[in-house]
Amino acid sequence: MGKRTPLAKDEHHLDLVQTLIQTNFLFKGFESSWLATYLPLESLKAEKFFSSRPIYTAFQPGEPIQVLYALVSGGPVIVRSTPLDRVIGITYPGSCFGMRNLPVAFGGIQYAFPSLVEAYKTANVITIPLTAIQNLYQNSQEFQDRYHTLFELREKFQYHLLNCSAYPPQAVASLLRALIYQERELGNQPTEEGFYLFDLPIDIIARASQLNQRTVEQVLKGMSKVGLLQVVEDHDSSSDLLRVVAPEMLKEVYGTTRDKVHWWPLR
Repeated sequence: MGKRTPLAKDEHHLDLVQTLIQTNFLFKGFESSWLATYLPLESLKAEKFFSSRPIYTAFQPGEPIQVLYALVSGGPVIVRSTPLDRVIGITYPGSCFGMRNLPVAFGGIQYAFPSLVEAYKTANVITIPLTAIQNLYQNSQEFQDRYHTLFELREKFQYHLLNCSAYPPQAVASLLRALIYQERELGNQPTEEGFYLFDLPIDIIARASQLNQRTVEQVLKGMSKVGLLQVVEDHDSSSDLLRVVAPEMLKEVYGTTRDKVHWWPLR
């Protein structure tokens, strides 16, 4: 058997650059040779983070991180705040996390309580060093605009969570609307059929909406019965797929204040 020729370093490098260009919001559509000049040969690393393992602690005073994480596949990656152990950020493939802890753009003025960033499910990422992000930010207006958009989406995600009331249907709808807005702005969704598909475990919904898991199960069952969403059956036992099939109807539940939805039994 002949000896296998290892992948040349420059081929590996270009492969990672192409992955970013093809899949990630920050880099999508950029010319590969131009982008490669800002991402030196040894700067990119492909890493795997295993489920329920911490990646870093966000918002530690005086301790910025040194890389931006581009989520390629797997996940989601969540941000878990203390002391209520609430999920305040969810990242799916095609986006990035870590920008609020880099001293670039608005990252230098982001203050919050220390929060754990972890891969809820096994995640494959490409790490990009701080110096490369700084150079791209300073030399590309388009990159700068996209980078600002990531901050905007994080703030709007948390704004949606602020609208989580104690009324369970509205609380769950608030999270779903936050995810719909986020993934639509990133260009990841909807599907060709106009649906939104999320790998979204009940545990994450409960921690984001401050409900118990049993209540979340009942809300999802009610939403399924009235045609707002579908729980997708999948052969993968680790999958928790939800398909939002009526995002506009979901908006009505999200906007519920004094009027209650007819399908929720508890008044």
